[in-house]
Parts: sequence; structure tokens; C-alpha cells
Amino acid sequence: MPSQKPAIKNIAIIAHVDHGKTTLVDAMFQFAGTFRANQKVETCVMDSDAQERERGITILAKNTSLNYLGTRINVVDTPGHADFGGQVERTLNMADAALLLVDAHEGPMPQTRFVLKKAFERGLKVLVMVNKIDRPDQRAHEVLNEVFDLFIELGAHDEQLDFPVVYGSGRSGFAVKVFEDAFKDGPKDMKPLFDMILEHVPAPPQDDEAPLQFQCATIEHDDFLGRIGIGRVFRGTLKPGMRVAICHPDRESAVLTSIKQVMRFEGLSRQPASEVCAGDIALVGGGVDELKIGDTLCPTDVQQPLPSIKLEEPTIAMTFGVNNSPFAGKEGKFVTSRQIAARLELAQMRDVALIVSPTAAADTYEVKGRGVMHLGVLAENMRREGFEFAVGKPRVILKDVDGERCEPMERAVIEVPSEHAGKIIEFLGRRRGEMLHMEPFGATSVRLEFLVPSRGLIGARTAMMTMSKGEAILSHVFDSWRPDQGPVVGRTNGVLIADRSGDSVPYGMFNLLDRGEFFIEPGTPVYEGMIVGENNKDADLDLNVCREKKLTNIRSAGADENVSLPPPRQMSLEECLEYIDDDEVVEITPKNLRLRKRILTAVERTKAARKAAKTGV
Repeated sequence: MPSQKPAIKNIAIIAHVDHGKTTLVDAMFQFAGTFRANQKVETCVMDSDAQERERGITILAKNTSLNYLGTRINVVDTPGHADFGGQVERTLNMADAALLLVDAHEGPMPQTRFVLKKAFERGLKVLVMVNKIDRPDQRAHEVLNEVFDLFIELGAHDEQLDFPVVYGSGRSGFAVKVFEDAFKDGPKDMKPLFDMILEHVPAPPQDDEAPLQFQCATIEHDDFLGRIGIGRVFRGTLKPGMRVAICHPDRESAVLTSIKQVMRFEGLSRQPASEVCAGDIALVGGGVDELKIGDTLCPTDVQQPLPSIKLEEPTIAMTFGVNNSPFAGKEGKFVTSRQIAARLELAQMRDVALIVSPTAAADTYEVKGRGVMHLGVLAENMRREGFEFAVGKPRVILKDVDGERCEPMERAVIEVPSEHAGKIIEFLGRRRGEMLHMEPFGATSVRLEFLVPSRGLIGARTAMMTMSKGEAILSHVFDSWRPDQGPVVGRTNGVLIADRSGDSVPYGMFNLLDRGEFFIEPGTPVYEGMIVGENNKDADLDLNVCREKKLTNIRSAGADENVSLPPPRQMSLEECLEYIDDDEVVEITPKNLRLRKRILTAVERTKAARKAAKTGV
């Protein structure tokens, strides 16, 4: 008698950034017994990427599975940051329901709206967990009302409005059906959450005998297997050794191949499988080098591809090119245009929200993405892999809508102490922001909601942190395309530019402190055209930071004392990208980040400026 197949539940965990998705998955692992009792496990175990751990956010969607009471629960942990929305959109295709996680203090935020809208568009059942109810400033009941209002605003129908709810804390590892039960004595665990999943997540259709349909949602690379596709078996049964056709609605002819290996997730590991049935999530490797995100594996004689995965359009573009500064090739391992192009193609293959295209310059490529962080993470990964290259200023992508030139608009939410709110409102007003809502938030803060052009938010995070003494929290998500909103005020200060090559000297820098703020330390190698600081005035200034003190036989009291310099301004890669102007680039190497002018010599920059003034270009 054949053994009965375990029930399958496919659920995606969706939320705004930092509302606790990955921490909740940790707690689910512990409760389901995925880890041994004595096993040492890192926190946020799903955030395996180095940048994810450093930033404290999820960048890449992850898959795992849990076994609970004979049911196989496939869990997709999705990113919460708006720049990685492409990861959310395609991985929702693998789920039958979504668990919406909402912070018990912050409530629904811009990305909550985005991920919930995508879940509704796919007709997914939505379950809700109000997380972090053990915070002293929790306001769980108000937050639940705000979630309900958001459901109505997004057009949820009656069945979706009747959503199940649990309250809990991923960090403390408990969930309760009734809020007040959280504060009663007695043992608490994640059982109410698992019970809600088993009761309310619909079982996937399990038509094992139908012709195979497996759609790829994520691509990875393995040194032994080559390309690995991760996706869902929508019908039929997937087995190693099968002869299949790689199909896509937009592809003229299918590619025929044989699958060498089939795997599936068991906890955090991947185990070879003799077969993966309809409704389950699988990995295919070996023989699928032509497989791309959105492709469907079908039998060679029944080629019926699933609809392609549709994504929101990119809003930001940036150029990646060969580094041509005087220090070119000194610090990087991969420096040629061919190597950079191959790496960008690999990134595009893994992330469908990225679009890479050539430019008029043979050694430069245009990369389009969802935001500065999206492109910044790509640049940082390339840097850590040993690439050396130069990137230009991020710029927004314009689009024709009904014959009118339109630009992307963002819905931005800022939480800031009340005493700094006026400066933030004035700042966003200068950047063409329209205030939609303002309300008190907590005892001493306010929450501001704005509609702002995407270009108005480039560099805004750093500026707001300065205005609010580091206390402003900015979240934003793409809202719509609108006609050009008019000129936006950019960087108001000029830069300090090295006028010669050499090493920066404390004496020379000390005598220039009244000119502005430095980005470099004494002893830093510089070259002509390299940006070394920010001018106090609005014009660029060329200066000599390599000037040494002349040696004389005249000595005076205190003459030999060491000069004292304030610490330089340290900027992250994203802050550098937001800081530069149109005529500047960021030189990125495995060891350093440098800002420089595109035209290095002052004479040539002056000629170019005069020519531009005459021609109006």
C-alpha cells in the first residue's frame, strides 16, 4: 500500500523592513524542532549573506521548510526594503498565502502597503501577526485597526477582510490568539501561529499525474552543478533524469534538456529527492544552464509555459564602467570591461529587477534598478569579490505616459522628534515634496507622510539624519508616475579638489581647515582631480593638501608641536553615491572608495564648462 503524501502549506512572510521577519523564522525553527536541543545557531540564521548581517536587513528572498504535525510547511522569507521589491514579487508566486508581520509600535509602513498590494494582486489569503508586543511602547490594538484600514484602502474583499490574527514576539518566541493572554503567567510558545497556518493556509492543488509545470523564481550558482533554479511545481511530478523543455511565453522556441539533479529544502539544508510532486518547492540543477527566472519546465511533448512573472519597472539608473583614474588597476583583481560586463550579466540573471544595457562608451554599462540601495548592494558585492570600477551619479528614469513625460514618485514616511519636524518639512518642500499627512507618534515624535519625486529622495536620508541629530527614520516606496514636478535643489556645497598628486600632509591640511570639511586622513595618497572634502561655499575649490612645511634654521616656541586635525567625514558606498554630482564619479576598489571629477585637470574642466555654457548642453 503506497504511503500517504504529507500535506503541503506554502507561505510567504511579508513585512516592512525591520519588523522582525527573519527573527520570527528563527523562532519557528526552534519550535518545530528543526535544530537539535544542543545545536548552536546564529540569530537571523536565514540572513546568510554578509551584507544582510551587517545591515540587519534581508536582501535576498530565502526558502526553507518545516515539518509540523505531519504537514510540510514551505516558508519564503522575503526582503522588507522597497529597493528589493523584485525579490518579493517573484517569490510570492511560490506561495498560497502570506503572513503579514506588523510591528506593534510602528504599525503599517510604506513597504507594508507595497507587499500587501502584491499579495492581493495574486489573490493570496493573508494572515496577520502583530509582532513585538513585548515592547514597552506597543500599541497593538491601534495597529490592528490601522491594518484593517489599510486592507480596505487596498480594495480587499469581504473574505480578505475577515483575516485571522495572532499577537506575539519573534524574539521571545511566543504567539497568542488573544492579546491579553500574552501577559498571563504560564508557558507560551509558537503553537498558536502554527495552528493558524494549518487552519487558514489553503493547500496547493496537487495534480501529480498532469503534464509537468515547474516555474523558476530564483537562480543560484553552484561550482559543481552550475546553474540551479528554485521554483514551484505547479502540476505534475519533477524527477531527476527527466527530458524537459525550457519554455517561456516570449521565447520563440523551447530549449530541450535533461535534468541531472532534483532537490528540495529540509530545514536549512538541501536534500536530493527522487521526485518532487505538485504543490511543493524544488531545486533543479545540472543541464539547466539556459534556465532563467520566469521560465517553465514542461514535458517535451506538452509545452505549456506559465504566464511570465511581471515586475514593477525600475526607477533609478547608474553607469558602471572601467576605472580610468591615475590609480587604476593598483587595488583590484578584476578591472577590465569584459570582466565587469560578465559580472553585471550574472547579476541580471539572478535578479530580474535589474536591467543591464550597453552605452555609447565601449567600457561603460547602464544598470537600472529599484533604488540607490538596490544598486549600492550590487556595487558592494562586486567590490568584495575583487572588482575595481567607477560608477556615476544615480539618476531617475523618465517614462512617457499618455504622451506626457513623467517621473517616478515615492510615498515617504518620516518619523522624527517634534523639534526637528519643521526643518524636515522645509527640506522636503524644497525637493518638491507634497505633505499628505502629519500626526503625533509616541510621546515626543511626529510621523510625516509625503509624496516626493524619486530624485528628491537621492541624498535625502543623509541630510535628514544631519538635521535631526541622527534621529530621523525615513521609509519610502514607489507610488506612481507623474508629470515632471520641476527643478529639485541638489547639493548646495561645492567640493575641495586636490590640485596635484602626492600624499596628503597634516601641515597642508591644517592650514586649509577654514575652507571646509575633509573626507581623507593625513597620509592618504591623492591625485589631481580627486575630491578630498566639502567646501564651505557653493563653488568647487582646487587646493594643495600635499603642501609640506619648509625647513628653516629659525625655531620658535611651539613650532614643532603636532597639528591637530578633526576626524574626516567617513561615508558609506551609498552615501558616496548620493553625494556625487553629475560631473563626478565614485571610484570603487576592494580597498578604497574615492570621489573624483570625471575631468581631472582644472584647465580642462574650465574649458568644458565654457563649452557647455555656449552650446547650452
